[in-house]
Amino acid sequence: MITINSYIHRSVLYDIIRRWMYCEVYPSDVDLITRIVHFNNVYVFRYLKIFADRLLGEVHRCEFSARPAFIKGDLKDIIIVNPPYFNARVDELINNYRHDPGRFYRETPFHAMLYFKRDHPADIYIGSSRIKRVHRLAEKAARRIIDHMYDAIKKHADSLAEERAKRLGIERYQLVTPAEEMIEEFLRAEDRFIDDLRNKRSIRDNGGLVINDVAGIKVIIEDSQQDGLTALLEQMNCGIIEKERHAGKYNATNLIVSFAPPKEKILSHPLGEKIVTIMEKRGMSPEQSNRDFVEFVGSGEESVYVEIIVSNYQEMLESEIGRCIHEDRIIEQRLRQEYCGSLAKNVEYLMEYLFTFPSSSRIEIGDLPIKIWNRYLPDYFEQVLWELFRIPRYNVLDE
Repeated sequence: MITINSYIHRSVLYDIIRRWMYCEVYPSDVDLITRIVHFNNVYVFRYLKIFADRLLGEVHRCEFSARPAFIKGDLKDIIIVNPPYFNARVDELINNYRHDPGRFYRETPFHAMLYFKRDHPADIYIGSSRIKRVHRLAEKAARRIIDHMYDAIKKHADSLAEERAKRLGIERYQLVTPAEEMIEEFLRAEDRFIDDLRNKRSIRDNGGLVINDVAGIKVIIEDSQQDGLTALLEQMNCGIIEKERHAGKYNATNLIVSFAPPKEKILSHPLGEKIVTIMEKRGMSPEQSNRDFVEFVGSGEESVYVEIIVSNYQEMLESEIGRCIHEDRIIEQRLRQEYCGSLAKNVEYLMEYLFTFPSSSRIEIGDLPIKIWNRYLPDYFEQVLWELFRIPRYNVLDE
């Protein structure tokens, strides 16, 4: 149904998502989804650090340091401390942030490493690497699937209108359809789509739904230095898959590159305590977890996709505290989503459940609590998550 190109064992995850859409769950899915999510997060973290260290070192030709960031405030606070230059706009942005930092989504969770050029008298921010959080990954996967479904439903509704035009002996463009009838045709097409899912009839899936940006790097260099980046990536044996230049509110270049992580280096040290503890809750000893991780990495795809955003310092400020704040863009994406019916919400719930399940201590799935052909209120999904993590709920009727 959807391919996440920053992960390995992509086809296995693709198949799980497809099957869960049809409510087909295998007992083996408990271990599969746990390993795919947790082992991939470790794998992405390790290869992204290796890649970012080399890329930023080559770009800036300097000694650098790195430190973790856990919320966006960690980044936003630091980018205004030691600007590489000043002008009227940079001064305005920094003063706006200092005057009212609470307006700038400082508490947004952020899994990142921040990189600094070692300079006198203070370090200068030169870029960052970040891993898309599981919640954002689930949200993006759901949005891509929903858009795909909406397109399929619209096409079926259009075919119904085409048939009606033929019965009337006119061309499709000559058909004048009242709004109520157009809605009715869309709802009939939606019902047909839902019925196909419920009865496990194959729905159109061209395999073209992809997410390429789970792993991301931001490179801060001035415009005059940016032309040499493509040649540098080629020297690093990276294939450029996509290149997109953004201009307007936000001026930057987005690259999607293919990168073959050095697996031996990634496997040169054992799993950390946190991931071992998570796997122990699922009955796996530390020794078994490490053996499984080695097998997981060794049997996965050789290359992965990484997103690289190339921006100068001032445009980076615009994207964090200026005219095109990243969090504002996320909110706009959510508001622009055309298809918001119960089917769309259920896809969101299902993706959230699929990517959240590995963080629970559940050792079996049983019957999926979300069937995308049913109708639920948000209250129900809140209850599903509470039960997933065995959170006790107070009920006044228990008094």
